[in-house]
Amino acid sequence: MSGTGPQSAAGSQLFAETLQASEPTGPFFVDTGACRCALQEELSGEAWRCIGNATEDLYAGEAGKWFWALENNTSSLKDPVYSDSNPPNTTTAYVNLNGQFVPLIANTTSNEDSTTGSENLPVDDSIVASNTTTFAQDQQCTGKNDTQASMQFYQELRAVKSGEYLPCWMPGTIPVVIQNSTSWKSSGCNLGFLCAKNTETLLPTYCPPFPEAQIARLAGAATPPMGPYEPAVCAQGSYCPPPGNRQILCPAGSYCPRGAYQPLKCSFSAVCPAGSSVDRPVFPLVALVLLDLWIVLATSATKFIRRRSKSNPGKRHKVKRLGHGLPFSTRDSRSKHYRNLSESNSNENVHLESRISGVWRANTGFLAAMDNEYSFGEEDGGLILDERTDPDIEQFVQSLSRSTVASSFGLSFGFENLVFQPERSKKPILSGVSGEIRSGTLVGVMGASGAGKSTFINVLMGSQAHTGGITRVNGSPGTIAKYKKIIGYVPQDDIVLPDLTVRENILHSARIRLPADWEENHIQTHVDILLRCLNLFHVKNSLVGDTGASVISGGQRKRVSIGIELAAAPMALFLDEPTSGLDSTSASSVIMTLKALSHLGITVVTIIHQPRHEIFDALDSLLLLGEGRLLYSGQQTDVKGYFEQCGFNFPKEGNIADQIMDIIGGQGKLYKRSGETNVSSLTEQWSYRQANLKPVQSMVGPSPSEVAALRKTVIMRGAPWYRQIYFCFNRSLLQQYRRRSSLYFEIGVAALAGLLLGLAQVSAHGNDFRGIYLHPYELLSSSTDFASIPELSLLVALAIGLTASSPGVKIFGEEKLIYLREASSGHNRFAYYVGKVLSTLPRMFLANLHFTVFFIILATPKISWSASCIANFLYFYCIYGLASCVSMITRREDGPLIATMASLVVGIISGVSPTLRVATSWHMQWLWRMSPGTWLAEGYFTQNVTPYAYLYQIGMAAKSTGYTLDRFGLDLAMLFLLGSLYRVLAFVGLRVFNRRRGR
Repeated sequence: MSGTGPQSAAGSQLFAETLQASEPTGPFFVDTGACRCALQEELSGEAWRCIGNATEDLYAGEAGKWFWALENNTSSLKDPVYSDSNPPNTTTAYVNLNGQFVPLIANTTSNEDSTTGSENLPVDDSIVASNTTTFAQDQQCTGKNDTQASMQFYQELRAVKSGEYLPCWMPGTIPVVIQNSTSWKSSGCNLGFLCAKNTETLLPTYCPPFPEAQIARLAGAATPPMGPYEPAVCAQGSYCPPPGNRQILCPAGSYCPRGAYQPLKCSFSAVCPAGSSVDRPVFPLVALVLLDLWIVLATSATKFIRRRSKSNPGKRHKVKRLGHGLPFSTRDSRSKHYRNLSESNSNENVHLESRISGVWRANTGFLAAMDNEYSFGEEDGGLILDERTDPDIEQFVQSLSRSTVASSFGLSFGFENLVFQPERSKKPILSGVSGEIRSGTLVGVMGASGAGKSTFINVLMGSQAHTGGITRVNGSPGTIAKYKKIIGYVPQDDIVLPDLTVRENILHSARIRLPADWEENHIQTHVDILLRCLNLFHVKNSLVGDTGASVISGGQRKRVSIGIELAAAPMALFLDEPTSGLDSTSASSVIMTLKALSHLGITVVTIIHQPRHEIFDALDSLLLLGEGRLLYSGQQTDVKGYFEQCGFNFPKEGNIADQIMDIIGGQGKLYKRSGETNVSSLTEQWSYRQANLKPVQSMVGPSPSEVAALRKTVIMRGAPWYRQIYFCFNRSLLQQYRRRSSLYFEIGVAALAGLLLGLAQVSAHGNDFRGIYLHPYELLSSSTDFASIPELSLLVALAIGLTASSPGVKIFGEEKLIYLREASSGHNRFAYYVGKVLSTLPRMFLANLHFTVFFIILATPKISWSASCIANFLYFYCIYGLASCVSMITRREDGPLIATMASLVVGIISGVSPTLRVATSWHMQWLWRMSPGTWLAEGYFTQNVTPYAYLYQIGMAAKSTGYTLDRFGLDLAMLFLLGSLYRVLAFVGLRVFNRRRGR
C-alpha cells in the first residue's frame, strides 16, 4: 500500500473486497497511474490482470483488462511478490468477452497491432462498456512495481482472511475494532454517524490519524475517516438516517447540523435551501422592522398633528363649568349665595404683575378673592360668598366643599415647648417653641440662616419627629403627620417633573389625592378651574422644563409647584421659602396668591426670607425664630410695637421687614444704642413677656362631631392603591415617550450589541459544543469544547449588562426628590414604585427584542429564538432591578458607573471561569447561585447541549462544568425571582435611605 495520496486510501479499500474476488497471486503492482495489477496465469501463459483502480476498487471474477507479460514464462508466477522482472506489455489490452479474450481497440492508448498474442479484433463501445469501466485509469498502468506496497498488500490480505485486524490509511498503523458483533447486532451504527461499509463481519474500527488530521482534530475540526471501516460523523448539511449506511443531502425547508440523523424542520419563514446546516428565522427580523417602522411613523404623525394644531388652533378649548349636574357642593343649586357666570366673564390672561407694578386692573384668579368679602358662618354649613364672586373662585370653593365634611376649609395648629435635638448632637436645633397658628391666616416664619425655620416646619408637619413638646390640630392633641393627606407642602426647590406639561403635573396630583369617589370628569374640571385661578391656563400645555432649560417663567414654575398641592384641595398649606430665586415682582405675585388662599379659609404657613415691603404687609401673623428659640409670635401689625417696647428704634425710611431681620439676626445695635441686643437677650425678653401676660383660658377642645368630621375627611382622601398604580404607570410611560431619544439610543445600543455578538459567532455555524461521542465511539472524538456555550452566555450577560445598567439607574435615580415630595404628601409609596417598575417592561421588551433578533440570526445557536428571547428578557429584568438597587444607595452622578460595574460582576460570576464545579469545590456554589449570570448560563447550556444527547455524552459535559441539565424552567424562574428580589431590595432602600425626608 502506498503511503501517500488518494491511491493509498483507495488501495486499502481493496482488501476486504478481495475476499469475494479472485485472489491475485504473484507480484502486485501499484503505481501512480492508479491501476492495480496482479500477475496471473491466463491467455495461455502469464498475463497481468488489472484487478481494480482507484475509482472502482476491485473487479469481480475475471473482469477488467488483461495484458501479456513481456516474457511468457510461467516460472515468474513463483517469483517473490516484490519482483518486477516480468512487467506487462501495455501496448495492447484484452478483455474477457463471454469466456474469450479479445483485444481492445476502442479507447486504447495504441492502435498498433500487438506483436504477440492472438489476432487483433475490433470491439465496439458496448462491448467495452460491458467488460470494463474507466479505461483512462486502467490503461495508465506503467508496469512499474511498488515493491513495498505489493508486500504490504499480501501481508494485510492474509491478516484480513485470518480475522486479525482491518487496514488503516496510514502505513504501519493497526486499526482498533471499537464495536463487537453483539453490539452491532443490537444497536448498529450510532445515531449521527455514517457507517457505509460496515457489516457484521466488517465491524467499525478506529485508525490512528495522519499528523495533519490529528492537528485538525485537536483544533476541533471534523476529518474524513482514517480507514475504510472507520465510522464518520455525518457531515453538516446532510443527515444519516438509521442504520447509518448512507448520507443524504438535507432537503429544502430543513436544516441538518453536523451529526444529524434526521432533517430538522426550519422555523417559520426561515430561509433553508437544500443543504442547510443552520436555522435562520427571518420572521423575527421582519416583525422587528415592521415594529420599528410603526414606531417611527406614529412618532412622526404625532409631531405633525401637534405642529398643525399649533399653526391652526381653531376654536379655543372651553373648560366645562360646574353646573347643576355636578354636585361639588352640598348647597342647593337654588341657594342665593351662588350664581353661574358665563366663561366670558373670566379674564385669566391678565397678569398679576400688572397690578403690583401700579397699573390698576381687575384682579384675576385667586386674587379675585381679595376684591370680595368672604365670611365663614354656620348658615348652610360653610363659606358665604356675595353676589360679586368670581366664577372661578366660586367653583374652586365648591371643590373644597366637596372635598371635606368639616365646617371650614382651614386647620388651626397649636404647639407647646417643641424641642428637636438630633441624635449625637449636644445642642438642640429647636428649644421651647410655643405658639398658635389660626385657621385661615397667612403666617410668615422668619429668621436668620440657621435659626431653625425649616426644622420648625418639618417638626410641625410631622416630617421629623420632635423630641419634646405637644402639637395640636384644631385643638386636638396628636401627631400632625396623620393629617398629611389634607396638608400641602411646597418645598423650596420646585420639585416638578420637567417632561410633563403644567396641566399634567397638577392633574396627576389631583387624581392621586382627591377623594376616591370623584369621577374622572370631575377631576379634569377641578384641575382646569385651578389652572385659571393660578393664571396658568394659557401655559397649561407647556412643558415645565428644568432649571437648566426652563420652558415657563420662574414665577409660573413656582405657581405650578403650589398648584400641585392645591390640586388636592388641602386645608392647610406649608411653604419653604416660596419666593427664593424669584424677582421681586414674581415673588409678590406668589405671596398675593397665598394671601388670597388664606381669604378662602385655607391656613397658609410660609418661610419668608428678606421680604419686600408689600410681601411683609400681606402677612397676617409672624413667627420669628433665632438660634432655635422663639423671638416673637403674633400679629404682623404688632411686631413693630413689640420691638419698640424692647428699646429698638426704627427709622422712618426703609423696609420694616429688613430692619426686623437685622434685629433677629444679631445686628440689633444698629437700632438700639444701649442694652443687650443679641439673640439670647431677645429670647429672654419674649419669654419674660409671655410669663407676665395675663393667663388666657386654654383652648377648648373640639367637639366629637368636629373630630369625626376631620377624621372622615382624611379617610376619604386619596385614590385606591391599584388606581394609583395605574396613574403612576401611565405617567411614567408618558415620561419615557417625552424622553424617546434616550429610549431610541438604548434600543440602538442593544441592536448593535446583538449584531456584534452575532458576528463574532457567525463563523462557528452553530457548532458551539463538542463532547465525547457515545459508547462505543469514544475514540473517534475530536477535542472537547464544553466552554463555548458558557462563554457565549457570558458574552450575552455582559452585553445586556452594558446595555441596561445605565438606563436602569435613571428610572429611580433621577426622581428621588419627586418620590420624597409625593410620599410626604400621602401618595402610596408602593403604588409609585410598582407603577415605575411596570412602565419599564415595554422598554426592556424593545431593547431585548432588538438584541435577540440580531444575535440569533447571526450566531444561530441551538437554543430556539423564543427560548433565547425569554431568557434574555429575564436577564434584562435582573439588570434593571440590580441598577434600581444601586440607584437607591448612590448619588445620581455615580449611579451609572457603579451599576455597570455591578452588572459586570454578576455577569462574570456565571460559572465560566472559574467553573461552577470549581466554585463548588471551594464551597462557594451559593455565591455563584446568587448571580443571575449563573442561571442564564445554565439555561443556555441546557438548551444548546441537550439536542446532542443522541450523539455526545452530555452528562460528562454537565459534570465537568458543574451545571445541571434539563431544568430550563427552573433557570427562568430563578432569573425572575432574582430580578424581583432586586426590586424588593430597591423598594426597601427607597424607604430606608429616605425615611426621614419621605415621612
